[in-house]
Amino acid sequence: MYTLGINAAFHDSAACLVSDGKLVAAAEEERFTHIKHGKRPIPFSAYELPFHAIDYCLKTEGLHINDIDHFAYSFDPYILMDPQWGTPPEIRLPLFPSSNGVAEKWHSPWDPLFLQAIANARGQLNDGYPHHLQKRFLHANTQPEQWHFLDHHLCHAASAFLPSPHHEAAVMTIDGRGEKATTTFNIGYDNTLERLKQVDMPHSIGLLYEKITTHLGFLHSSDEYKVMALASYGKPTHLNVLRDLISMSDNGSYSIADVDLSEILGPQRRKNDPFTDTHFNIAQSMQAVLQECVLNLASWLKQTTQSDTICLAGGVALNCVLNAAIRDSGIFRHCWIQPAAGDAGTALGAALWTDARERGQQSKSFVMDHAYWGPEFSDEEIEKFLKWTKTPFTKMEDVAATTASILADNKIIGWFQGRMEFGPRALGARSILASPIHPEMQAKLNEIKEREDFRPVAPVVLEEEAANWFENAGTSPFMLFVNTVKPSKRDKIPAVCHTDGTARIQTINRDQHPRYYNVLKAFHQLTGVPVLVNTSFNTLGKPIVCTPQDALECFWSSPFDALVIGSYLISK
Repeated sequence: MYTLGINAAFHDSAACLVSDGKLVAAAEEERFTHIKHGKRPIPFSAYELPFHAIDYCLKTEGLHINDIDHFAYSFDPYILMDPQWGTPPEIRLPLFPSSNGVAEKWHSPWDPLFLQAIANARGQLNDGYPHHLQKRFLHANTQPEQWHFLDHHLCHAASAFLPSPHHEAAVMTIDGRGEKATTTFNIGYDNTLERLKQVDMPHSIGLLYEKITTHLGFLHSSDEYKVMALASYGKPTHLNVLRDLISMSDNGSYSIADVDLSEILGPQRRKNDPFTDTHFNIAQSMQAVLQECVLNLASWLKQTTQSDTICLAGGVALNCVLNAAIRDSGIFRHCWIQPAAGDAGTALGAALWTDARERGQQSKSFVMDHAYWGPEFSDEEIEKFLKWTKTPFTKMEDVAATTASILADNKIIGWFQGRMEFGPRALGARSILASPIHPEMQAKLNEIKEREDFRPVAPVVLEEEAANWFENAGTSPFMLFVNTVKPSKRDKIPAVCHTDGTARIQTINRDQHPRYYNVLKAFHQLTGVPVLVNTSFNTLGKPIVCTPQDALECFWSSPFDALVIGSYLISK
């Protein structure tokens, strides 16, 4: 049985394919369209299905869209619809709120269009494919009974628990918002989830963090990780001001006051204005308040479930400083986080949940121990493309040894190997690699990628060496936690040591990605350092590269020194 999971509601549009409980393929639409986070102007192409990501998933198994048994959409528009407007699936909503009181329900005049587009997703798929994707979409004839519209937070929770290695766990989801919920708590057993409690709009710790992101001159629902990085430079001088906005209960609930941030924090920073101590301090204060709030919720969830394990998803679960605080708090013994914790991951949660329900599968049959679920290209395909573009190249006999030698010479490499990562982190399939030994490398990479100078770059470390270089380091294949760099090692890897002495680490073993592991092993043998800088293979405002053409265009338009693509080396 094939189940196609789809997210196209808010942002991070994505698709994934599950076959009899096993993930087969997953990818975000941005990697194909080059529109970061899949955000399109409203109303033009708003809420369009991720046709390219769907096409990739179908191609992986040689399927036509009519071969799919079930379609799982990670948003349920009917939760927000008035029954008088009709019943699924033949609902038709007015494009704008009317004057009969219905308008009071909407936060935006586009909300009815939003719900209408989702409710009619089947029609989009049957009729709306891009012309060049006809091969796998032509004569699409999906039926209403094949479509499943699922609660958004259920999909987040399913993405956190169902592919985890745990058969029982407490599950916490925190994001900006779903249909109504902003924070939810579940208990999971095998392939089931039981909702224990939820916090609804307008109270959202995720949206408060988004508002601070906007206040600091960044793009909300996109740049929250920049606020996290900025926080390390500040002091919690605004802690009480922000803390007073949140009223925490002792039963897993909270409320947030609706205030104008400019009135309590001062004027909003404009995009290109310089950063001041005030901006650093606001970021630090918000990060501290977030951690206080979430640790409070985690403590309540522990008391309620008595579980030793917590699974996390939702956009807030991409905050690796917060994740480390949960891990180090001792509230739970084990912590597993969905690597695609943002909305892209809801496509996976929707598919796994629907697959288990439709097959009546009670026990788990899949563990997500890596994130390499996207497109890949063979050496033959890569060489054919390089010859077609008349690009000079060398085929390497020993990719790991040659690459490690270039890196040891303090050169910067674009690294394109195997299946693309699913989720926002580059994890060694579409990465930029560099040596961490020289302190200027962090600034050099930020300049190359046109990033703000306060932003750190992250390390990848051999799994068996991680504990020798980072405090309390365990297995961390998804780069979702920070660890303190051991004081004795900081002068050996200064490029990846953030201003507060921490680093967001990725561990790698040979089974997860042999060629990536072998490069680290070879670099370790050459330098005595089992660590490399790993940052995403992209430039400002662009998604991570997907195809050889993307990689070549990014390489030639950026001051990298070399591109290692498959078994081929391209040098400048």
